[in-house]
Amino acid sequence: MNPYFDSFVRWQMRKLKAMGKIVKDLRYAVYSPLDGQPCADHDRASGEGINPQEYTLIKMEVVSPFPSKMSVLEGKKVYLAAATLRPETMYGQTNCWVLPDGKYGAFEINDTDVFVMTRRAALNCAYQNLSRVSETPTCLVELTGQDLIGLPLRSPLAFNDIIYTLPMLSVLTDKGTGVVTSVPSDSPDDYMALHDLKAKPAFRAKYGVKDEWILPFEIIPIIHHPDFGDKSAEKICIDMKIASQNDKEKLVMAKEKIYKGGFYEGTMIAGEFTGMKVQEAKSLIRNQLLQLEQAVVYSEPEKKVMSRSGDECVVALTDQWYITYGEEEWKKAAEECLASMNLYSDETRHGFEHTLGWLNQWACSRNFGLGTRIPWDEQYLVESLSDSTLYMAYYTVAHMLQGGDMYGADRSLIEPEKLTDEVWDFLFLNGSFPKASEISSSVLNKMKKEFEYWYPFDLRVSGKDLIQNHLTFSIYNHTALMPKHHWPKGFRCNGHIMLNSEKMSKSTGNFRTLRESIQEFSADATRFSLADAGDGMDDANFVFDTANAAILRLTKEISWMEEVFAAESTLRSTSSPLTYADRVFANEMNIAVKMTQKNYSDYMFREALKSGFYDLQAARDEYRLSCGAGGMRRDLLLRFMDIQTRLIAPICPHYSEYVWKDLLHKEGFVVKAGWPVADSPDLTLKMANKYLQDVIVSMRKLLQKQVSGPTKGKKAAPTPQVAPNAGLIFVNEQYDGWKRECLNILKGKFDSVSGTFAPDQEIMSELQNCEFGQAMGAKQLQKLCMPFVRFKKDEVKAVGAQALELKLPFGEIEVLTENADLVKRQLGLEHLDVLSVMDADAVARAGEHAAILNSNPPSPGNPTAIFLSR
Repeated sequence: MNPYFDSFVRWQMRKLKAMGKIVKDLRYAVYSPLDGQPCADHDRASGEGINPQEYTLIKMEVVSPFPSKMSVLEGKKVYLAAATLRPETMYGQTNCWVLPDGKYGAFEINDTDVFVMTRRAALNCAYQNLSRVSETPTCLVELTGQDLIGLPLRSPLAFNDIIYTLPMLSVLTDKGTGVVTSVPSDSPDDYMALHDLKAKPAFRAKYGVKDEWILPFEIIPIIHHPDFGDKSAEKICIDMKIASQNDKEKLVMAKEKIYKGGFYEGTMIAGEFTGMKVQEAKSLIRNQLLQLEQAVVYSEPEKKVMSRSGDECVVALTDQWYITYGEEEWKKAAEECLASMNLYSDETRHGFEHTLGWLNQWACSRNFGLGTRIPWDEQYLVESLSDSTLYMAYYTVAHMLQGGDMYGADRSLIEPEKLTDEVWDFLFLNGSFPKASEISSSVLNKMKKEFEYWYPFDLRVSGKDLIQNHLTFSIYNHTALMPKHHWPKGFRCNGHIMLNSEKMSKSTGNFRTLRESIQEFSADATRFSLADAGDGMDDANFVFDTANAAILRLTKEISWMEEVFAAESTLRSTSSPLTYADRVFANEMNIAVKMTQKNYSDYMFREALKSGFYDLQAARDEYRLSCGAGGMRRDLLLRFMDIQTRLIAPICPHYSEYVWKDLLHKEGFVVKAGWPVADSPDLTLKMANKYLQDVIVSMRKLLQKQVSGPTKGKKAAPTPQVAPNAGLIFVNEQYDGWKRECLNILKGKFDSVSGTFAPDQEIMSELQNCEFGQAMGAKQLQKLCMPFVRFKKDEVKAVGAQALELKLPFGEIEVLTENADLVKRQLGLEHLDVLSVMDADAVARAGEHAAILNSNPPSPGNPTAIFLSR
């Protein structure tokens, strides 16, 4: 035990208790019977984040005389105990369900009452004061579901005086008690199971079900559903054409459809709460059942939880210390803190918001293990997630207390006994100077300055699995104890790591330590692959092929630089005029600098690798291709090498330092060189270059298709085609006609603040009422205009409101003309003319190919090409 941190935690717990935020009470908690204490998230082998699920346990009394198998229970009150989340539906009971081959038992609850349920449920009950012997279920007789079929029952609130126990094949024995009430008016599962038994005599005979146990019982309407009426289960099963209780997927969908609407919008039409909304009546009916002792409260884990000790956990009603997370005013402060924090992704924020929504009192004490004793009740220890919520503050002064000793064994600097509550208050809470302290004032003031230098912390990096506990607890504790200006500023949450798309596992051999990876791939290739493994909260995937490829790629880059320097005299001089390709390349470097800085700031390392390495290299390769015989410009290549080396340095520092010193011959270290300075990116130039590259790609495909001829159908050996050597590119730089009108209407129907359009019906109505729409007719409007409208709306989502402009923000003819040599080189042409389709003389040059301009007219961003042989 570290005595310094122990003192810090004791202080923290005392502060919380003094504020009324730690209380002792009876509460339901996930509990390990083997360990004999609550099982918090970090004590679990599986089931982290699982909480107690509270049910209402309906006491369905078995009517005597009992069958021979249960004769030992004569003289006791025997109940089939059914766990339900919907006590308000008990008016509509027609029967009770059990699993025919399920294993049950009759368990003593007290001296008079016996509950029939599964042993698993009985064990949970035994830890909730629902067993004659505490923590030990007492089974008077073991039963199967078949033994229970046909038992007559009197059930609370049921309109039927007697109902019977019947078989249902989908009853779960690992959830609830294995006993299920049947309300076929509102449960699709119950409706179909009852329907099957009624409709299939052979099915009844198989399980010994007598006709009088089922045939007289009809559906009892109890809730009016706004969409499905008074018998919602029957209606939805008919609507969805559900054939039987085995149609499980459809039944799940049916349940989802009607349950939510039934609860939030349904109205009671049976019982004393008739006319009341279901969500209001539910708690009243539940309280009535509990007060009349016709039901009890029962809880169990939402899903299976296994402790690290190897036993399956239950829910226990424990008398222990709790931190009052979820308390209204405290929760508001936590939400205020969260709203001001940088969480780097919406998914992370939603995770915290969800946790704040459900998190309630948290058991903060345990009976044994490692940790700090609760100061006022030393039989307990502080559990491991409750003592790790404020230790970021402790980090700031730990080096002045522990002297570098991890365990606090070195007491030479400050004795831990001298760290009184007054000292901690002074250091972290701006408390008054502790005059009685034996620690020197110079040391205390230095510690306080250390804390105030580092706080509030800007960033805490942690795993996504800790959002639901540790990190949310940290927000709560900071808002309770720290002044607002010391609340946390940011959390960055990440996923776990996989290896070659599979979970890391020593048992399967799919495992690497950092040391092994460095030895196999090198440090920089390991870092490269880790950066490429993934961003955000998704699990990162370290891929061996990526690490190996990184070695080759970095080595190849070094070789390229060496080649450039060896042939430096062949490069264009700095004084040569800037070409279009030069401007584009310089702009791409500016974009890389700005984007990579943002990606690093957001801790998006894969995106930083993309913008600062992959995209930058692609821009360099495109520049080399675009320059052709003219060659690349020397100063731009040197700037590229400088920028790329700096941008990749955080990921590949050894590679970058080598390039910086040995190839670029720079002074000092690249890690100290600072971030490269760049001009603001010219987004119009980037858009123009993308346009140019897209045009080249589309024209290359068109030319290849023209040369190869038609490929569909059977035909004789193809006649050799004469390869075109000339091209005419026709451009229309502005939308006209009906497209112009469509864009003008879309502009008027676009909300630039919200980035949304008016409904399609409203846009269509506007189109129909305008002059060209009336001339065109509804059918033609639908055929021509609406596809164009949808295309433009999608384009707005991608590039913004500029997609609604009548022309592009650059001159298409200018871009294509300036780059005519590049286009000719890429397409293998000798002649190329860029023409305006608005020029009649230019159109005349199309000659016999003019029909192409009619069938495929050019529009802004989409020129039309005609290839000829001259």
